Amino acid sequence: MALVATIVAAALGMAAGYLAGCAIALHLAEGRLGQFAGRLIVSRDTSSTEARDVMAAMRASSYPFCSDADIFFIRNQVFSSEYMKDAGRIRDGKIVCSASLGRLEKPFELPKPEFSQADGTKVYQNLAPFPIGRGTVVSLQLGDVYAIFGSRIQQGSRFEQAEPLVDHLKITKVDHSGRSIATPLLTVDASRTKDGQGRHGDSVYATRCSPLYFSCVTAYATIPGALLASQAEVKINIVLGGLTGALLGFVFSLLYRRNRSMEQQLRRAVRKDRLRVAYQPIVSLSSGRIVGAEALMRWTDEDGVAVGPDMFIKIAEAQGFVGEITRLVVHHALRDFASTLRAHADFQLSVNVAAADLGDPGFLPMLDASLNQAGVAAASLAIEITESSTARFKAALVTIHLLRQRGHSVHIDDFGTGYSSLSYLHDLSIDAIKIDRSFTQAIGTEAVTVGILPQILAMAAALNLRVIVEGIETAQQASYFSGLVQPILGQGWLYGRPVPAEDFHRLLVEDLRKAPASADVVEGKSDSASADAA
Repeated sequence: MALVATIVAAALGMAAGYLAGCAIALHLAEGRLGQFAGRLIVSRDTSSTEARDVMAAMRASSYPFCSDADIFFIRNQVFSSEYMKDAGRIRDGKIVCSASLGRLEKPFELPKPEFSQADGTKVYQNLAPFPIGRGTVVSLQLGDVYAIFGSRIQQGSRFEQAEPLVDHLKITKVDHSGRSIATPLLTVDASRTKDGQGRHGDSVYATRCSPLYFSCVTAYATIPGALLASQAEVKINIVLGGLTGALLGFVFSLLYRRNRSMEQQLRRAVRKDRLRVAYQPIVSLSSGRIVGAEALMRWTDEDGVAVGPDMFIKIAEAQGFVGEITRLVVHHALRDFASTLRAHADFQLSVNVAAADLGDPGFLPMLDASLNQAGVAAASLAIEITESSTARFKAALVTIHLLRQRGHSVHIDDFGTGYSSLSYLHDLSIDAIKIDRSFTQAIGTEAVTVGILPQILAMAAALNLRVIVEGIETAQQASYFSGLVQPILGQGWLYGRPVPAEDFHRLLVEDLRKAPASADVVEGKSDSASADAA
């Protein structure tokens, strides 16, 4: 199972790693495309700015219109620039002279511009009859001057090869309102007219638009090409995913095996009656006398490790055999304390039952049969249920009423930790509450739970409920309750730890010998009778 779980989890981890690696690779590709498109936009913006600067210089020139000096000046402007291809002057909508052609014998009439910008600049594309070379060039006209320029994107593949990831490029011209300008035969995707990146068909893309002028550049890369470019990242994620999955699978299998192993060990321990019961004294805080005991189930697994009841009771509840543990507790407790319970009517033994027991139709018959066999009255055996058990209100209510009809006292254990309210306590008709140790441990500290204790005690007094305080470990904690008017019972390490039955009986005998005739447990009983009962 461990091997299969590890292999399956590793395979799933590798698949998850591959998907994560692909997502990372595509994200990295989008970033690289965006950087590349951004560099091209910077180049185009620089060339556009240069063209406008040349036109501004031409408009400010004092040379006669298209004179030799004027043409020489224009040529100097073009030849000293980085991106300029040509420049010239216009009159009556016709080009009269230019840096490359000089004065035209027949002025060239300008075609209709592609579009006009907000400042009146007119934009042309591939303006004839000027031989610019391969690629697309842009011409600007402002007033009586024009300039033709290109950028590195038109200068062959040299610049494009700086980013081998790029599969192809698209330049989208936009007007001053940001709308695309397309020929009737070309439909421009909206993703090419604003900054962004993502997937488009079987490619990833990134678009960057000029913040100053009239174009956007979209760089594309195929998805296989993007994955190939970041194959190291994909492989690393596959390996990490596989290792993580394998580790999780192995840990899961170990936990599963441990849980299954613990369950099987617990079943064997219950079947072979290998669980043991320890008993912790319950004393009257006013007299310090032992008035009862709580039966606590203990289990040591086959490896010699003591397993806490919080763990093995939960396993038994989850697997549906907690009732067998409850039966063993009742059996052990009555076997160990039958004579004491028969001899001392005021001594009460408490046993814990699980929430599932309250809904078990076999629970009450088992309890009755065990008491009859031991010859013990129902009043001598108190039933403790956890506060969370009362959340199953209807089942708890019926069973609690039947228990009290039989003469059992019913105690709410761990009171204050969650579920019971004043109305619950009234409807459940219980006999006592056991204040959870978390409240006891807060005594003498600044914890807010200390302020709740008086309210719990007042509620118990109002409902005429007995109070048992759990977890008393210090004299300060004991004195907090011993000075109260209402009788309080206490339980904790200050009065004794859980011990086997024979050790508890020795404690009880010593307690009886020291007791005056009016003691809580042995009122009207002799020491010899108490010793014999013990």
